[in-house]
Amino acid sequence: MGILEGKVVAVTGAGRGVGREIALLCAREGAAVVVNDLGGNAEGEGADLTPAQQTVDDIKAAGGKALVNGASVADPKGAASIVEDAVQAFGRIDAVVNNAGILRDRIWHKMSHEDWNAVIDVHLNGCFNVSKAATPYFREQQSGSFVHFTSTSGLIGNFGQANYSAAKLGIVGLSQSIALDMARAGVRSNCIAPFAWSRLIATIPATNEAEALRIERMKTMTADKIAPLVAFLASDASQDVSNQIFGVRKNEIFLFSKPRPIRSMQKSEGWTAQAIADEMLPAFRGSFADPGERSGDVFGYDPI
Repeated sequence: MGILEGKVVAVTGAGRGVGREIALLCAREGAAVVVNDLGGNAEGEGADLTPAQQTVDDIKAAGGKALVNGASVADPKGAASIVEDAVQAFGRIDAVVNNAGILRDRIWHKMSHEDWNAVIDVHLNGCFNVSKAATPYFREQQSGSFVHFTSTSGLIGNFGQANYSAAKLGIVGLSQSIALDMARAGVRSNCIAPFAWSRLIATIPATNEAEALRIERMKTMTADKIAPLVAFLASDASQDVSNQIFGVRKNEIFLFSKPRPIRSMQKSEGWTAQAIADEMLPAFRGSFADPGERSGDVFGYDPI
């Protein structure tokens, strides 16, 4: 008996990389899996069901249950079809894993509206669309789990990824509100920031030696390391875990803090702009976040 025996899980972007490993493990743990993948390239262009079909074929060859869905999560009707396929084929839906993503990395002053909208549509709107489609079923059965993928690019920041960073931090806000709104229905919502080598990561250019070394470290972080946490969060074993942000880096699992006030200063007569410069700034400066900090600075050590 696997931890997901009898469950039905929908995994978006499951034709390759992290999503594929999630789908394979969920199936091994006993779940019937809807393998969704449009099959486009790293920038979201084109469509090819071959990767999704290969994942399904591999699941079935191992004795599991799965089906292909080739819809775009950015299309509300397509997203709804992912959930409908699960219910029609397997009778229910127990967990949604919002993993689908694309990259259109551009330095800020060169980022177009098209680059912005394409990434927001797949990541943030895609999470909304698929989650919204599953919600009526979760409410009716008084159970369910949303597992959304965020990124340290959103939680910490990164060069050339304003669109991706905004979408990924937006997903955290979405997950938190879903968790609060759906708690009364026994539904939970959590985020994972994965560290894993994928075809999307492979598109990021190395502009200096430090970045090249970071990319080489990323190549040692395989996608299969992410899947166990997803399977846990999709299972009944996590029934009291909600509204959290996790990370997985090789064999390391960590829990992120959330933004909370760290310093406070009150002035009874109110503040002027000059008083802020003269009094607040010196008091707060020692607690300022590093304006140039990136994920590699926070996670500067090598995982085991």
